[in-house]
Amino acid sequence: MKRYLLALDQGTTSSRALLVAQDATVRAIAQAEFKQNFPKNGWVEHDANEIWNSQLKVAKEVLEQLSGEEAEIDAIGITNQRETVVVWDAQTAEPIHNAIVWQDKRTTERCEALKAEGKTDLIRSKTGLVIDAYFSATKIEWILDHVEGAREKAEAGKLKAGTIDSWLIYKLTGGKTHVTDVSNASRTLIFNINTLEWDQELLALFRIPASMLPKVASSSEVYGHTAETIFGKAIPIAGIAGDQQSALFGQHCTEVGMVKNTYGTGCFMLMNIGDKPVLSQANLLTTIAWKIGDKVTYALEGSVFMAGAVVQWLRDSLGFIEASSEVEALAASVPNSEGVYFVPAFVGLGAPYWDPYARGQITGLTRGTTKAHIARAALDAIAFQTMDILNAMQKDTGNQIKALKVDGGASNNNLLMQFQADILQTPVIRPSEVESTALGAAYLAGLATGFFHSIEQIKNLQTEARIFSPNTMSTDLETAKKGWHKAIQFALTK
Repeated sequence: MKRYLLALDQGTTSSRALLVAQDATVRAIAQAEFKQNFPKNGWVEHDANEIWNSQLKVAKEVLEQLSGEEAEIDAIGITNQRETVVVWDAQTAEPIHNAIVWQDKRTTERCEALKAEGKTDLIRSKTGLVIDAYFSATKIEWILDHVEGAREKAEAGKLKAGTIDSWLIYKLTGGKTHVTDVSNASRTLIFNINTLEWDQELLALFRIPASMLPKVASSSEVYGHTAETIFGKAIPIAGIAGDQQSALFGQHCTEVGMVKNTYGTGCFMLMNIGDKPVLSQANLLTTIAWKIGDKVTYALEGSVFMAGAVVQWLRDSLGFIEASSEVEALAASVPNSEGVYFVPAFVGLGAPYWDPYARGQITGLTRGTTKAHIARAALDAIAFQTMDILNAMQKDTGNQIKALKVDGGASNNNLLMQFQADILQTPVIRPSEVESTALGAAYLAGLATGFFHSIEQIKNLQTEARIFSPNTMSTDLETAKKGWHKAIQFALTK
């Protein structure tokens, strides 16, 4: 009988499910997009029930592809959009408000007030994070303050809160299991990455009752089983990791100094820094990568808030293209952007700038500018933002990285990957299987159940990769880098 792992990859714009075989090949994929809600300027919400229904739908779709085959699902691994939070009624499992998405900026003023109160160093020393609306704590606090009766219910133990992994597991287990892993907990602004516990001082600061929060577990263990009514049998849920940490593991970055970048809705670069949480001096985040057994691995992270989402904007808002895949041909129809720069600060700028008030700008427009130049500038912007983060990482660690491993949907864009290699002057390595995020969750689940015997075995499953070798740095590229940094200065508000 063939055995598979079911990886649930719950992202910002879609829910996906993949079946992973024992040779780490992907047997089946299903995907469903869901609605993005923008109730006010800078606000981003998801319907948590729509997330659950879409995730359940695609899971059942891939399982249906096994009909007639002698096969079984060994375990489920979950990876998820991070920082996005749901608050729900503990008895009915109904959300009391839409999920507030990681991109949401409604709590920016609250964050600025915390900085003014001198809380930056306290929070950074405990969590490894900067104070920003990006993270979960102020989102939970906002819901408790703005939904009638919510705070009273929370204090009475009648509400649950969690990131999307916790929400899915609660639903999958019929409300029996409320759990998260250290990687997701480390993104909330209330989890102490030194003690590996919810921090009482920070819970008091944000006025969040501890009773709402999930148990924090490792990234690879059996947390519970699905209710039999969902898939017809109880299946162990055995792996959890936030999407970027999952991609780091899926890219086999298990040694100190290895770096990956995921090109998804946002762009997220992580560097494995080993078993000690080193705080960044260059505005990067220190986060937990994963915990397997008793061993915790930490990472440095830089976040770009708008990457693939820029291409979606060109498609949906400007109508430049009908499908995201068309952007490469459009951008490649011109030799370069002709001095056009696109700073996609639609929801502020992340690392290393951390300016929530920055807004998107396109500069350098002339009468000769076409939509092809703007498309080229949009792709260039993804690479430039990645360059800024990598430079900060190298400054923090004093190490010159040897290669950048890449994954995510936009990593399939050869024009972007070659420009990335050129602007970094570093080889860019793209695996033949770019589903690194889902594979990471599958690997973690498989390690917990014996589907995989060791990390070494998983490493040996690596497939052939395409390497984008950098062309020699030209004067044009140096000029482009200077132009980018000038454009960034125009966008910054501080």
